[in-house]
Amino acid sequence: MDDCIIIGAGPAGLTAAIYLARFHLDIRLFDCGTSRAALIPQTHNHAGFPQGISGTDLLARMLEQAQRYGAARELARVTAVQPEDDGFRVEVEGQRYRARSVLLATGVINNRPPGMADDLHALALSRGLLRYCPICDGYEATDQRIGVIGSGGHGMREAIFLRGYSKDVTLIAPEAEHNLDSECQAALDAAGVARIDGPCGGYGIEDGRIALDTARGRMTFDTMYPALGSRIRSELAIAAGARGDDSGCLEVDDHQRTSIPGLFAAGDVVKGLDQISHAMGEGGVAATTIRNMLAEQRPLRR
Repeated sequence: MDDCIIIGAGPAGLTAAIYLARFHLDIRLFDCGTSRAALIPQTHNHAGFPQGISGTDLLARMLEQAQRYGAARELARVTAVQPEDDGFRVEVEGQRYRARSVLLATGVINNRPPGMADDLHALALSRGLLRYCPICDGYEATDQRIGVIGSGGHGMREAIFLRGYSKDVTLIAPEAEHNLDSECQAALDAAGVARIDGPCGGYGIEDGRIALDTARGRMTFDTMYPALGSRIRSELAIAAGARGDDSGCLEVDDHQRTSIPGLFAAGDVVKGLDQISHAMGEGGVAATTIRNMLAEQRPLRR
């Protein structure tokens, strides 16, 4: 029986793996290879990298550090987590493993603009023409012509947030007319954010800019932010009986404990600030709590 099985090798999961391996615990790290951090072409707000670092390079460095202390990542998809009397049974592509504790660090998946081809999506991301996190990279869009795909309260809030970086922000409805109440409309008007009804589509890159069809015809922007929400990858924990909120984020206490004893969660799968630094902090808290919980169950000795 392993001391801990970590599911997900993004910033939260890898931080926990580093800590747990250095605690001399027996751990397994399963990863399906789809960390959202890997999509970051270059992050400039992660402390310690003044010239910036790509998401793939950061994950590679973190994995190398975890491996230095004996942690090993296994590329496989976990299909079920089942609580048992003395721990958990974890099913992984037809194989079964047992662990005294489980840490879920599976993150989220951003909802992409409907109809955008995968190759175009990847190219636009790499060129900074498509961005998902204004907290991370709004600075890089300073004084650019910014398009935001979204509507309702979520779209309104993202557009107004980006108004702090540029005076040229346009909110585009993804499907039909905007779904904005009078309060949202007033806030957008006060901020000077333009509004265009949908549908939108026909995405492309033209003259170095992101282009799309709208109800007002073809438009181009220096960068575009989809404000279309995300899918929380919490289904393993929810199926096991853990509590989540209406959005699917797992409920945890101050030590990253879910409502199921021995099951922990860290990173974007938990409600909070979806930032690398925040996920890493939660991974460290979870790992230390796991170590102390195991020490209460039996003495940890060399």
